[in-house]
Amino acid sequence: MRRYKIAAIPADGIGPEVIHAGLEVLAALGARHGGFALDVETLDWGSARYRKHGALMPEDGLARLRDKDAIYFGAVGAPDIPDHVTLWGLRLPICQGFDQYANVRPTRILPGVKSPLAGIGAGDLDWVIVRENSEGEYAGNGGRTHRGLPEEVGTEVAIFTRVGVTRIMRFAFRLAAARPRKHLTVVTKSNAQRFGMVMWDEIAAETAAEFPEVTWDKELVDAMTTRMVRRPASIDTVVATNLHADILSDLAAALAGSLGIAPTGNIDPERRFPSMFEPIHGSAFDITGKGIANPVGSFWSAAMMLEHLGEGEAARTLMAAVERVCAAGIVTPDLGGKATTKEVTAAVCAALAGANAA
Repeated sequence: MRRYKIAAIPADGIGPEVIHAGLEVLAALGARHGGFALDVETLDWGSARYRKHGALMPEDGLARLRDKDAIYFGAVGAPDIPDHVTLWGLRLPICQGFDQYANVRPTRILPGVKSPLAGIGAGDLDWVIVRENSEGEYAGNGGRTHRGLPEEVGTEVAIFTRVGVTRIMRFAFRLAAARPRKHLTVVTKSNAQRFGMVMWDEIAAETAAEFPEVTWDKELVDAMTTRMVRRPASIDTVVATNLHADILSDLAAALAGSLGIAPTGNIDPERRFPSMFEPIHGSAFDITGKGIANPVGSFWSAAMMLEHLGEGEAARTLMAAVERVCAAGIVTPDLGGKATTKEVTAAVCAALAGANAA
């Protein structure tokens, strides 16, 4: 029996609802497969802890996570706490502290899910967006001076290093090489950002020489938004900066049907530290407690986690069950359905058990 130590951090908003659903599905999957088991430690870190203790996670938080095989994360954010406090108080310290420099966001239209793009269905949109996850526009460099005065200044410094850009380019080219189409689009803004982004372009061209089997092209980020809407079939694998890919991946999820289905993996490719897997939808306090949060993003994130752990067959089995349930029309309101979170979860568990999920 292969055993994996998992830290579950449900955190805020709908995070506890979808992570609980994901753990329920993972338990059902483990019961079916029998070859692996997850030893889950659930940690109560998040905004509720901040209100009590002034910090979203304890000072030794990273040390407590270091021996885990993976982290399963819900969402962070609360309406009564500034977003920069919650983000920099929990999620980003984990991503940066464990050098999870590759943020991987697959997007495809699942069976039974309708895209807002006319004439586009399952199989017509199948992308992976690779987001540089450690530097760029979210490096945390900058500051504010002369606060409250007319001459107040705020700076946000984007940091691009040769090592940082090279390693994410190699990761993206390797990923593209492993996919059937073997095509990569490098997203940039080098017409206006003439230093870091020009270096980004140059390193992309250098790295491409290492991967002759991969065809590649470049796109300015503003033009990329148009291409995603007008020519989705021209896209396969994408690599972009921390900020650009953050925005483009949300657009990608919307074009695939809903933010509620979208997963992500914050990966340390060298496996020095645990990687973290999470749905991208955020805390969604407007629907918290209503029982209608879409758990598919957490299921897909769990499948990515299993794949990372080496349990590829289990990951494929889980996604096949999710697709069966979506195809049967058992979906939450964000996808035009009437099912609750619990009903979708029960249907996926039934599909995993071999029952008729319809």
